[in-house]
Amino acid sequence: MEDSSDGTSTTKHKFKLFVSGMSVKSGHAIENIRKICDTYLTNNYELEIVDISRDKEQAVIHQIVAIPTLIKTHPEPKRIILGDLSDKEKVLYILNLSE
Repeated sequence: MEDSSDGTSTTKHKFKLFVSGMSVKSGHAIENIRKICDTYLTNNYELEIVDISRDKEQAVIHQIVAIPTLIKTHPEPKRIILGDLSDKEKVLYILNLSE
């Protein structure tokens, strides 16, 4: 089910953000994606933060070659964004979210 009768989406957006420790770029990426999700996907998203310094297996499974890396897993299509997510307009465009 994509939309409810009041026009709000019932499809939960799911993201995985890969970071390494608490580097400055990792901290900015976490802060930026949380702001975007809280603004454009209020109560309609799941954000999993994966620290590859503690969970190297997840980095291998998802073929992470740079950090920070954000992967949108749901809804399709899958999207991948590298960097600290500071260019909000670009992030919204890639994630297919409207401003």
